[in-house]
Amino acid sequence: MIWIIFIGFTILSWVISSGLKKRFKRYSKIPTANGMTGRDVVEKMLRDNQITGVKVGAISGQLTDHYNPVNKTINLSRDVYYGNSIAAAAVAAHETGHALQHAKSYAPLKIRSAIVPAVSFASKWMQWVLLGGILLMNSFPQLLFFGILLFATTTLFSFVTLPVEINASHRALGWLRESGITTLETQDQAFDALKWAAYTYVVAALSSLATLLYYIMLFNRR
Repeated sequence: MIWIIFIGFTILSWVISSGLKKRFKRYSKIPTANGMTGRDVVEKMLRDNQITGVKVGAISGQLTDHYNPVNKTINLSRDVYYGNSIAAAAVAAHETGHALQHAKSYAPLKIRSAIVPAVSFASKWMQWVLLGGILLMNSFPQLLFFGILLFATTTLFSFVTLPVEINASHRALGWLRESGITTLETQDQAFDALKWAAYTYVVAALSSLATLLYYIMLFNRR
């Protein structure tokens, strides 16, 4: 039964990833009404919200866009940074939404940032600890239990990420509409793009929870 669930999540993850890429490709061909690039969107959204001290830069890769709260930098993929499409505007506004969260001390973002060190440690060691714990399940069950605690940390991070990402999209969509960057028609397209991006986080969180429950089941069966 558990393998059916894992296979189901793998297929679902592939479907959503494909759907996300398809939509971003489609909406990357639709220009914004005022011709603003992703960088322009970031800078205007920051100004409109009276946020200073945040830098914006271009990075390599596709859909690699992210906000770094440590150095207050919005990093946009080159297609988004230089692009003047609805997809670029939606992504740029979403990442700027994280900067707004940071400036306004949005609680879920603060929680996520606080557990990053623990998650980094857990991600580095949990695979080896879980493997050792499974091999030594009968003679040294404490090792598997420790591995489960490490994995639970990453699962918690996945679920804390959900409200952070959803709220950033809400901030982005509201501002895009109010600023006139999106029209009635393109607002729906921006929403569709960010909705599919949010799906990836939902599936990742549920998949992590399913895996955690599997390890707990193994521990209880020892």
